Amino acid sequence: MSKINRQQIPIAVVGVSALFPGSTDSRGFWNDILSGKDLITDVPASHWLIDDYYDPDPKALDKTYAKRGGFMPAVDFDPLEFGVPPSIVPATDTAQILALILAQKVLDDASQGQFASMDRERISVLLGVTSAQELLGNMVSRLQKPIWLKALRESGIPETEAQEICGRIANSYTPWQESSFPGLLGNVVAGRIANRFDLRGTNAVTDAACASSLAAVSMGINELQLGQSDLVITGGVDAMNDIFMYMCFSKTPALSPTGDCRPFSDAADGTLLGEGIAMMALKRLDDAERDGDRVYAVISGIGSASDGRANSVYAPLPEGQARSLRRAYEVAGFGPETVELVEAHGTGTKAGDAAEFAGLKLAYGGAREDNQWCALGTVKSQIGHAKAAAGAAGLFKAIMALHHKVLPPTIKVDRPNPKLEIEQSPFYLNTQRRPWIRDGAHPRRAAVSSFGFGIIAANAGELAEKLTQAAATIEKSPGTAYATPTGVLRDRCDRFW
Repeated sequence: MSKINRQQIPIAVVGVSALFPGSTDSRGFWNDILSGKDLITDVPASHWLIDDYYDPDPKALDKTYAKRGGFMPAVDFDPLEFGVPPSIVPATDTAQILALILAQKVLDDASQGQFASMDRERISVLLGVTSAQELLGNMVSRLQKPIWLKALRESGIPETEAQEICGRIANSYTPWQESSFPGLLGNVVAGRIANRFDLRGTNAVTDAACASSLAAVSMGINELQLGQSDLVITGGVDAMNDIFMYMCFSKTPALSPTGDCRPFSDAADGTLLGEGIAMMALKRLDDAERDGDRVYAVISGIGSASDGRANSVYAPLPEGQARSLRRAYEVAGFGPETVELVEAHGTGTKAGDAAEFAGLKLAYGGAREDNQWCALGTVKSQIGHAKAAAGAAGLFKAIMALHHKVLPPTIKVDRPNPKLEIEQSPFYLNTQRRPWIRDGAHPRRAAVSSFGFGIIAANAGELAEKLTQAAATIEKSPGTAYATPTGVLRDRCDRFW
């Protein structure tokens, strides 16, 4: 059987939480998105020192030519509140600690402050997390003493002095302890949440590179549709903007030499690294309505695809992007002609933007006869590329756009890349915040896209608003790829807002 015909069970987004550059909570992040705030800064000393590693020459050995990015603000953390002994905090990766804070917030939001009374037997945690965590590099570095010692001996340093120097270097790194192994594992990001909050469903993480968080959302939707979970905490977690990650992206090379992230712009010359966390609480829509939950949006369809054989493992193909979008719309039960907002992957690299835009045109091009009817944007223009959390950041933006009935701006596009020929496409770059006026024929709908090394090409999510009318009837809208939100329409007049 080449295809499985199945009716998509609508999935409600009943809770959100976010921590990204510029703000420590979801409300602040949404306000930053709406105001078009540029949250890119120089690398803070808490991450790495510019004088140690920066060199504008891309070929400089062991140096990065980029020194800017998006960085999460400091947050307060009381380890005892989360059942973490203070002694193991140094042996616990930052991603695990921050994920506990965000999980508490999304559970509180989903339960509307009544989490203590929730049945936890069938609550699952499925998050996008890349396998490499910052603490891993720290712990591996501590084990390099034989290499340091050999170099010192060969340089004629006396043995006693060499041993003393190596000891001082080793003490710069976190010492190994019993909790180091779980503390450096990416999968324990989800496991620690399940442990702390006594969640007894599935807990797991997915690593699909920059598509990780939307792959996790896809898994979470499957859990709900198969009846294996009743509530799923999903999204993406990425707290790794250390020098190792900058070196990886510098030597590819994918980072902007001019220090900015300008997706779809004529001035785009690369991406910048970001970091952050976004989590969503998902339920079957029927269950959410029965329980009286607040519904931010409804996920109507989701699709994914790989490029298959290509010239490079990291060069995306437009056909893969289009393939995932079409698969999502097949599940959703409607076409792209009713989608009015696409939150793109939009890295700001010339090859990536061109491939993604070509894929979008393949999927949307024949949907309508007119041009420029769908807004296009990406939150990366504000926070950089959050890697494993990139898709979750875009999904959060689309959910909030539907919930608040507003088309948020994308920034840094003074002049669109003329090679895209955007005027002859279904898309326009929405550079100003605007009210989202609904077409009375269908609910507001949005799509979210993400892809990563692999190539996991294009994971697209269809989001639709939840229409609540006087008779409490729900218009269930289908959608595409990795998620679909629903805003709430209070009355008939709101249709024309």
